[in-house]
Amino acid sequence: MDSNLHSLSRQLIELRIAHADLDATIDRLSEDGTPQDELLMRRLKKRRLALRDQIAQLENALDPERTGVTSPLENQVRDAFAQDGVLSQAAEQFRERGGQTEMAMAVARTISDGGMLVVEAGTGVGKTFSYLVPALLSGERVLLSTATKTLQDQLFGRDLPRLVEAFALPIRTALLKGRGSYLCLHRLDMARHDASLPERGSLRTLAKIEQWSKATRTGDLAELPGLDERSPLIPLITSTRENCLGAQCPQFKACHVNLARREALAADIVVINHHLFFADLAVRETGMAELLPTVSVVVFDEAHQLNETGVQFLGAQLGSGQALDFARDMLGAGLQHARGLVDWQQLVAGVERAARELRLVVGKQWPGAKLRWIGPAPEGVNADAWQGALDDLQDAFVLAADGLDTVSEISPDFVRLHERARQLAKRTARFAQPCELDSVRWVDVGTQLRLIESPLDIADAMRKRVLKLADEPVESDLPYGDDEEDPEHGAVPPPPQEDSRRAWVFTSATLGDDPTLRWFTEPCGLRDAEVLRVQSPFDYASQAAIYVPRAFPKPNDPTHSQQVAKLAAHGAAELGGRTLVLTTTLRALRTIGDAMRQQFELLQTEARPEVLVQGELPKRVLMDRFREGASNGRAGCVLVASASFWEGFDAPGDALQFVVIDKLPFPPPNDPLVEARSQRLEAQGRSSFSDYSLPEAAVALKQGAGRLIRRETDSGVLAICDTRLVAMGYGRRLLAALPPMRRLETEADFESAIDALRKSD
Repeated sequence: MDSNLHSLSRQLIELRIAHADLDATIDRLSEDGTPQDELLMRRLKKRRLALRDQIAQLENALDPERTGVTSPLENQVRDAFAQDGVLSQAAEQFRERGGQTEMAMAVARTISDGGMLVVEAGTGVGKTFSYLVPALLSGERVLLSTATKTLQDQLFGRDLPRLVEAFALPIRTALLKGRGSYLCLHRLDMARHDASLPERGSLRTLAKIEQWSKATRTGDLAELPGLDERSPLIPLITSTRENCLGAQCPQFKACHVNLARREALAADIVVINHHLFFADLAVRETGMAELLPTVSVVVFDEAHQLNETGVQFLGAQLGSGQALDFARDMLGAGLQHARGLVDWQQLVAGVERAARELRLVVGKQWPGAKLRWIGPAPEGVNADAWQGALDDLQDAFVLAADGLDTVSEISPDFVRLHERARQLAKRTARFAQPCELDSVRWVDVGTQLRLIESPLDIADAMRKRVLKLADEPVESDLPYGDDEEDPEHGAVPPPPQEDSRRAWVFTSATLGDDPTLRWFTEPCGLRDAEVLRVQSPFDYASQAAIYVPRAFPKPNDPTHSQQVAKLAAHGAAELGGRTLVLTTTLRALRTIGDAMRQQFELLQTEARPEVLVQGELPKRVLMDRFREGASNGRAGCVLVASASFWEGFDAPGDALQFVVIDKLPFPPPNDPLVEARSQRLEAQGRSSFSDYSLPEAAVALKQGAGRLIRRETDSGVLAICDTRLVAMGYGRRLLAALPPMRRLETEADFESAIDALRKSD
């Protein structure tokens, strides 16, 4: 080391020592200081900020690799997250966390330099502030995307306003959801005259919606109190891409969807969701085509859902329900605007008959069955009958389009219905042809049929059409989805070229079970991204314990669900509720819910927890009731849930102290998409179990386990009722993916842990 570098190193050491001494002095004055020390405190804090800048400059000078890396934005972000920074005044109970600051600095660096950053931030890191603060301080235009509307509303309604006020920034924010989230004034008017409304309760609900429609500015149905998200009215008062009249709509100027899009185009920070992002990628219809090229920073939170959300939109779907909805809309518009000009009954009957015939060709199947579709027809279905039914359905749509074309000048409803008929005919023709390369087809069977073609992942679409990386050819055509016209903007424009300085940030609490986060980066086309893993600050060893009962039926044993219910009911009875049971199937959900209710019948009424089962009440009602627990003189709660409750459900504090998982959440091997992904890996010489099934299970298990500890003061027990976790070799990998909770080896240990939770109240 030459003398100059030696001198700089000595200066750096001395500055770091001075900074540490200053920290200690400030901490002592914070605890023991008097009001007279306030002026001194301000001077010391100012001196500490100056020292930090000097240290950063010396670190850059000493490390050529880092020269120029510490940008002004990074310095601003570091100061904001300091113990005495802006956030300490803006956020209640804020304290400086190393992991949160580390992530924030990485985001700031990515915003300054451009590129892709993938961050797995463990529960409690505070990742929301870690990306919001650099994004806001950057002064750039920012697009934030979440997987759920719940987080979308939280960002827009709580986190962003708090930070914008704290930093005193002149920033405009906007919230943009899919059109199905907004009241359609035109369809509300049509619903008023709809004689086929389901029942009297619907009429009362419609009256409430009409009253609310006169006062709402946004038209966001989430703002309407008491509206059940499962209400059959919602499809009647919201629009879809298929039935939107666009610029021809009589309510176009007052349209809530268009207002939301205009506000988004004028805002500095726009909050959207993944569904909206990929819907636009498929058909460029939601306003992103104009918005995305103008933003410099794109952040995907809850990014672990990106791939599964993307494949839903980048493929194609055709449902018999879509055909019946089209027929209903055509009949309603025809009788209202052009009665007697076209034989509407005959056209509608043709579409309905063809849709029913397609369902009948499939025959009797288990509800929820997924039929593989490798050849000309789904498995077990006669190929000639299937192709004939598809041809008949296509012909019915063509005839409907011809009939609608004759009255298209009478009303804009007929113009859009004509476009829908053409699109449905085109989609039906697509399913009569062989499947696209690197895609998979299947048929979902229920009361209705859904024909689905899906890419295996979103890697190709992300690299070519979202990130537009230099090593990938940019395609102007659409490899997936329907290459259709936007009813509002005409032909689909070619995607704009990418700005290489745009920053892309992808983050979630769970993105894989290996250091490179390959589970996430590979299917999302992010192999070149910088990867950062930030550990949770929680002390899991003291806050939580994990129990895997040894003497337990195997997962495929018919008595397994009954035993899960027995274990969960015992813990819930001891704790007075406070229990969440997560199941891997809907069948187990119902079995366990019923069995727990029977168990609680043996208890005294006042000691009997209330059993809440997913599907019996709206999700929002279930969550609110569970969090309320035993307060207000009511019984404590047990929630038995599946699917969406494995993630995104937050019940901090004493409301939740016992989480039970019935089985290891492996992807279902008979699912056509899972099967196709596994076959592709095997063809590449890789293990589908090690490289796909195990990582999938590990991520889902981490998500489920993450429901238990949400704050540094929380405590609880996690029970996983699957002996494979301790009996099979791969169990070690799954256990390693979980937070480092202490292990309960015996039933006595489990009883002791539950008893300790009960006594801690």
